[in-house]
Order: sequence, then structure tokens, then C-alpha cells
Amino acid sequence: MKSTSSDTNTDSTTLEKRLAGLDDATRSLAVTRDFGKHVKLRPVLDALRLVLLQPGGAAAVQARAADLDEAGLFVGTDWAEPQILIPALSTGALSSANADTVVLEAVNELRLLAVAKGEYAHPLISAEQARHHLSQVLAVNMSLLLTPPSEAEREQQGRLAQATRALFRHLGQGVGYDNILEHLVEEIWRILRQRPIQVDQVKQMITQIAVYRNSPDIEPGASGVGADRLISSLFGTTDACREDPGVDVYRSRLEAMDSSGLQYEAAGFARAMHDTGLVSPYHAVLLRYLLEKGEYLIGEALGLSSTGRDCLLCYHDLVRSLIDNAVHIETAQCIYGLALMLERGILYQPAVAPAMWRQLAQPLSEYSRQRLTRTFGPTLDARAWLLSGMLSILGLPLGVGQGDNPTCQSARALSMWAYNDPDYLLQTLVWAARDDEIVMHFEGQPISSRDSASGVATVLPVDLDPVSLLVVPHLDRIYAEMGRRCADREGDPHRWVNPEFHGWWSGRGFRINVDVPTGKLTELDEFLRHFYASYHPFYNGNQPLIHPQPAGIAVTDSAARFIGWHAITVLRVNLDPQEVMRVYFYNPNNDSGQDWGDGVVVSTAGQGERFGESSLPFEQFASRLYIFHFDPLEPGEVAGVTRGELDRVVGHIHRSWGADRLPELETHADC
Repeated sequence: MKSTSSDTNTDSTTLEKRLAGLDDATRSLAVTRDFGKHVKLRPVLDALRLVLLQPGGAAAVQARAADLDEAGLFVGTDWAEPQILIPALSTGALSSANADTVVLEAVNELRLLAVAKGEYAHPLISAEQARHHLSQVLAVNMSLLLTPPSEAEREQQGRLAQATRALFRHLGQGVGYDNILEHLVEEIWRILRQRPIQVDQVKQMITQIAVYRNSPDIEPGASGVGADRLISSLFGTTDACREDPGVDVYRSRLEAMDSSGLQYEAAGFARAMHDTGLVSPYHAVLLRYLLEKGEYLIGEALGLSSTGRDCLLCYHDLVRSLIDNAVHIETAQCIYGLALMLERGILYQPAVAPAMWRQLAQPLSEYSRQRLTRTFGPTLDARAWLLSGMLSILGLPLGVGQGDNPTCQSARALSMWAYNDPDYLLQTLVWAARDDEIVMHFEGQPISSRDSASGVATVLPVDLDPVSLLVVPHLDRIYAEMGRRCADREGDPHRWVNPEFHGWWSGRGFRINVDVPTGKLTELDEFLRHFYASYHPFYNGNQPLIHPQPAGIAVTDSAARFIGWHAITVLRVNLDPQEVMRVYFYNPNNDSGQDWGDGVVVSTAGQGERFGESSLPFEQFASRLYIFHFDPLEPGEVAGVTRGELDRVVGHIHRSWGADRLPELETHADC
């Protein structure tokens, strides 16, 4: 007991010394003018790191949050505007190898806690907003609450890995644990409504929920029903696996069932799969068992409508082979892709079924085998992983994600082919997996991915689905090479690259509202009139969009500040349930529900979206558009667009990404 008391006194003395140093550094920063603050910032950051490493450090920094903020700690950073911060991005900041980033994020959370508790009246964010933000931060970083640092974290962050856990215990006590699960469950459902192919992270979050619900510190709150649906979809979908007995026990239970029991199991799994977009490992056990004992229930287990059942009956042998080779406990998620592929009816296209038979027998190159095994593990043969990825991408063409890679063009191409030209997708997969090479043509000249220089991505991507993992590096190099061949041409290279890269259906008409040499806006009215006339049903003779079209947008953050250019696919333009004309599009970004500022919030559900689609009202979408393709033989009613509509779109541009591109706009307006 004496030793414990002595240690406590020592910690207290050390903290007091650290705080004295922090207070001196803060005062020095406060009296320094803005242009010189960067010089005085280093002592403050170092002092904060030392304080946060001490017991009680988080509470001490919280008490000084207002002084630190007013001294200028966050000047020149995104943290200077707490009202625009995105909770999901806190994960990357807190796990950063850069100690300054970790410290600034930690101090920001403590500042918001002070605001939430009424200790600091911040001019830009209310107490309620701060509490809501912190609840979301706690939810998306739940592992920091109850799990110790991993070896990788300890190696990368050292003692700071423990400091972030102390920070989150302090935040949890300050905010309360009651809303954490509720926010986490809401976030999971929001992601699942977009039906991504890659759901491993979501499954890990659901596993955390299942574990943490047993913690005495966390109350289920209002999230109980939603959390139960998520947990049961993976671990207790039906009565026979309700207590998560393990696959061997479940298999033995199936062997003891009669036909009505098997039908009940099949219907239960199908219902949960289509409800959540998640597939339980037990579902794979059932489906493989039905191949042997109850083939007549395969349609039931896949939850097929009459369309899907007809396709299953016509291609029964192919589906059997696909299940036998692709569906395993580790690849259970591809069952959903298989079901949706049958519902799409793409096997009726003459080339698709033969191409899939070819893929079933296709040997992989040694390089492809190594890539798949290195990424997904040696438990299954690499061919099984690739076949499972093939089913997923054909069933969920809008679920393709680019990962943490600058390869939106290549991800868009894969999605577009899976959506519109699946046999070509299967052909590129054969070339990549068998030959380690894809050859495409640009204006009649062949381009080999093997002979091309580096692509947009500087490193090989690893955070992709199996098909993207093999195909995207080849497409990336080809896309970059096409761009290089247009380097000496006047104008934007997408004019020539997109139709050659994506397919014949990409319109040869092309419009851009940015002058390439200067980056300034140009011919904005003409650009918008042509977009309305080409895509808006009220101005194009009510002509629906026949084929998906590549387009480019100017992405902005929640403060409407320009971030960069991004490739998307325009899928359709329709009235939503509220009779608002909306553009429905595919975004290869891993999470399409984004706030682009100035009231422009991308919707992914509830506005007439199909799974995987994003949408915006037509005017808001037009305000972020910078290039589009169209059919020059269908010009539409260019002159019919009203001045009021154009002014509303231009207003959004003025207040966002076009704010520093206005001289050309003003010159044009005077003409």
C-alpha cells in the first residue's frame, strides 16, 4: 500500500511539472502573432504529448482546452473548424505514426468534451453538436475502449498507444457509454445499405458489438433491435445455429433434419442475407450440404424470385459447379453475389455462361496465385478466392470500391463492365489472372499493361476485392498510358481516353467547364445548358439514359472546399419519391454518403436509390460536375433551360469549388 501511495505521489508530481511546462508554452504561443505561431508550436505539442502520457493527463488537458484553442493551437489546420470534422477520420489520426497528429486529434476530442459539458462556449460548435460528434468518435473507435494495443500499434506509436486508450476511457466517462452502440449500429446500417462487396470491416465491427454488449460499462440503449439483427445475421441466423455452436455441430444438426427443417433453415438464411447484405458462415455450410442432400432447396436458400429461379433451372449444372468451387466458410459472402447475379439474369447473355465455365477451369499464373494468397491467406486455394470475387462483382457491380488507392478510373471501369458488359469483364479477368497482361486499344493502337510505364497508383493495391486485386493494376497502367498519349493535345485528355478505356457506349460528345492550362472556369453557361439538354428528362425529350456514362466531379469537403477531381458513373436521371429530379450515380469511393458542403449532401438510401447508387438533386449534382460525355446526335433543348435554374447552380459553384476560379466566370458573364 505504501508503494502504491508513493507511486501516486510521484505521478502527481510528474504531472504537475509537465503541466507547468505546458502552461508556459501555451502562454508563449498566445502572445505570438499568427505569422510566427509555427515557431512556438513545437514546445506546446511536445508538452502536450508528455502530459497525455501521464495518469490524469487527459483531464488536465480538458481543463486547458479553451486556453489552448484561443492561443492558436489549431490555427491553419482542419481542427480550427470543429463543426466540419468527420468522426470516421479520427481513426486514421489516432492511429498515425506521426505523434503530432495523434496529439492534435486527442486535444481536439478533449476540447469537444469541454464544449459538450458546458466548460467552454465555442463560437463554431454547440454543446449538443460536440456530444453527438464525440459519441460517433467513440463508436467508430470502440476498440480503443476495451482492447489493449496490438504489437503493430506498440511498434508504431510506442507509449502513445496507451495514451489514446486512457483518452478514450476519459471520453467515455465524460460522454457516457449509453449512446456509443446506438451510433455504431446506425453507422453499420448506413454502410450496409450501400451494399459494398468488401464487408470484412463491417463484420469485425459487428463482432465487437457482440462482445461489448456483455460489458458492464456499455448499455444497449435504443440500438438493441438493430444490433440483434446484425449479430444474428452472422452468428445466430436460424434456430439450429442460434447459440453459434460452430460449423461442425451445425453440420451434424443438418444431417438430422427432415425436409421441412431444411426448408426452414434455407428460408431463414435467405431472409437475413437479403435484409442485411451480410452472409453467415453457417449459410455456406447449409448451401454445400444442399448440393448433396437437397438440391431442390438451393433456390430457397438463395432467396430467389421467379426470375432467379428460372435462371437457376436453366443453368443448374453451372450453378452447382460455382457453389462447389467458390462457396466455402471463408468465402460465404459470395453467396449474396451469386443470388443477385441470378436475379440479374446475365447468364442468358450468350457469352456469359461459357465464360464462367472457362473461369472454373482456368489455371492461374504463379504471380496471380501469390498475390491472392498473400492478400487473403493460404487457407483456401487462390482459385476459390478469385471465383468468389467474380460472383460478388457480377452480383454487385455497384459495390466495387477503389480502396485507399487513387484508382477511381479503374474501379469505375470494372463496375461499368460488370453492370453493362459482363462478358468483357470476364475476358479481362482471364487475361490478368492467366497471362499477367491486359491488352487494350487506343485509337487502333494496342497498349499492353506489361509494356506500359507506371500507373496513377505508386504502389500495388492490397485492400481490394479478389477481382480488383488482379485486374486494377493492369487497368491503371493502361489508363495512365492512354493519358500520356494525349499529353500533347489541346484540352482535357478524358475527351479521348474515356470512350476508348470504358467502352463504345461512352458518348463521343464531351464538355468541360474548366480551362485546362489555367484551371479557371470557362463557358459555364454553355456547359450547364448542354448538361441539362443531354440528361434532364424535361429538356431531352424525356429520353432515359440508355448506357452508364463516365463523368468527372469536383469533390468538396463539408465546408465546400475543393479537394480534387474524381471519376464517377452517371446511371440514370429520375424523379424521386418526393417528385424531385435526381441524378443517380455510382461513386467508386468506399463510402458514398458524403457531405460536400453548402447543403450538398449525397444520399445513398431513402430517395429512390437502388443498392449501390448515390444520388443528388439535379441542380446540386450539376454544381459539382466538371466533365461529362453525351451523344452529339441527340442535342436536346439547349435554349430551354431557364436563367433561374442556371443561377442556382452557378450559386453553388460560387460558394464551393469555383470560389477561386471566378475571374473566368465573371469575364464570361460580361460577354
